Amino acid sequence: MIDQRHAIAFLSDAASYGAAGAVEIIETHISMIFLVGDRAFKLKRAVSLPYLDFSTFDLRRQTCEKEVALNGRVAPDLYLGTRLITRAADGRLAFDGEGEAVEIVVEMLRFDQQDLFDRMAEDGRLTTGLMSETAAMIAGFHETAQIDTSGRGVDNIAAVLDINEAGFATSGVFSADAVSRLMSRARRVIADQAACFDRRAAEGRIRRCHGDLHLRNIVRHHGRPQLFDCIEFSDAIATCDVLYDLAYLLMDLWHRDLPHFASLVVNRYLDETEDEDGFHLLAFFMAVRAQVRAHVIATQAQEGGDADETLARTARRYFGLAEALLAPAPERLVVLGGFSGSGKSTVAERLAPQLKPAPGARLLETDRLRKAMFGMAMAERLPLEAYRPEVSDRIYEQLRERSVAIVKAGGCVIASAVFDRPEQRQAIEDAARMAGLSMQGFWLEVDPEVLRQRVAGRDPGPSDATVAVLQDQMQHDIGMIDWHRIDAGQPVEAVAADIHAALSTTDAEQLSAD
Repeated sequence: MIDQRHAIAFLSDAASYGAAGAVEIIETHISMIFLVGDRAFKLKRAVSLPYLDFSTFDLRRQTCEKEVALNGRVAPDLYLGTRLITRAADGRLAFDGEGEAVEIVVEMLRFDQQDLFDRMAEDGRLTTGLMSETAAMIAGFHETAQIDTSGRGVDNIAAVLDINEAGFATSGVFSADAVSRLMSRARRVIADQAACFDRRAAEGRIRRCHGDLHLRNIVRHHGRPQLFDCIEFSDAIATCDVLYDLAYLLMDLWHRDLPHFASLVVNRYLDETEDEDGFHLLAFFMAVRAQVRAHVIATQAQEGGDADETLARTARRYFGLAEALLAPAPERLVVLGGFSGSGKSTVAERLAPQLKPAPGARLLETDRLRKAMFGMAMAERLPLEAYRPEVSDRIYEQLRERSVAIVKAGGCVIASAVFDRPEQRQAIEDAARMAGLSMQGFWLEVDPEVLRQRVAGRDPGPSDATVAVLQDQMQHDIGMIDWHRIDAGQPVEAVAADIHAALSTTDAEQLSAD
């Protein structure tokens, strides 16, 4: 067996690939990536760490082969296979030669580093369309990921906290008291939600996931979002609740001050999966992900090379984020009503990330629920029978039931519908009251002519309302509106701010009463 330094020298030489010029090298603490032409070659460092062992060639070979197989689930065109580095009798190294195999690399199709989502986030190039596609892509991946039924859900997440606590103990960046408080709060959540964790495991929500699903491991490939570089070295780490897997991306977006994208991703993901049973766990899952980043970076700082304390400051920011994500939040059901074109969906999307707990409110809209009921894409127009009164009654009932269930569990919901009939408004008020929940209703008011212009000019989407439908809404008696009336003719930012201010006032009044 050769010293790995010889293999690194071989991979660093363009002539080894039959090319000329310099080989670009990217280094991490566990890998080296060599970029040449349209290919990337990934070498695993000969290291042994608490969570992985690459110390022998046989172990690296097994892990490289596993990496190609696992990533083939989501990126088969990026992962081309493995290449052996062999040593001839004269000692010269070659790819896949006749001599003894002494090293192995994963061969990948090279992509532009500027197409990595973390680079795009830094440059402000992420878009709502791209992030919506990303959410749907992740939902599809989770749907087909292998289910694990080997243990309890509560044990699965508790094991992560054990690792985090041990990780914090290796660093002096955080005080023992602060770590103790943080971990105690997290363990209280586990105790309180044990039944939910176990129920989700029994329902097949623990799967062999990606395990490292943050922005740097998503790339725009041929114009589409593509996952890559999943955890291959530990089935235990990557086998988790699907929402814990998603939470890494949500936490990354939150940490980068992109809460609107976190809210968008989780809502589009849940639109695809309807996995709302665990929605209230997301702030906790995000906090655990922030803990992971905090102790890993703190350990790197502890090991040296952090003279200016950049790593320590970054670790403290993640630690502070974990603390904030574990802070209690009030139960909240916000209901938006108004004629078609009043901007309910747009306002809800703007308001959602401002509401706690993270990553904001679950958005439930009758328009989306109706399309989902009939298995239609959001831009497809439903047949007329989808709008029969009995169908609409079922849609409003579903809106009430799902809203109440999420809020009772500890989440936040913004429920949107026209609500142009008194009995519809009364029904959701009654449902909230019977569940012991507070509800704030808002009626969005817009000049009729503006409504007509908005409806006539909008692109195909969740709502199929036409100007004729709008006219019908405005002509019948909608009864007395006793919800907060909001001028929705303003810019959407102002409308969302008015609603947020009203909610804050209500919170202050409740605190005073308590």
